[in-house]
Amino acid sequence: MLIQPGRVCVKKFGRDAGSRAVITAVEKDGFVKIISADRPKERRCNPTHLEFLNETVDTNNKEALYKMLGITEKKPQPKAAAAPSKRK
Repeated sequence: MLIQPGRVCVKKFGRDAGSRAVITAVEKDGFVKIISADRPKERRCNPTHLEFLNETVDTNNKEALYKMLGITEKKPQPKAAAAPSKRK
């Protein structure tokens, strides 16, 4: 079965065409939820817009998922202290 959670694919159409994506869930209406390398936020996608590869990844393991997509996990940056105001 090609459409299953964890299947690695390539987007064929849309803003992130040509980037790798991983299917995270299959919906009842035929659409799938994916995470792609360009936009790591999970969103809906039509499966006809995907080209499936013979690779799979465990969707519960975020580290392996991000490594497959080439996403570097963003760590929160510490906020710099505000510079004192020069107004008197």
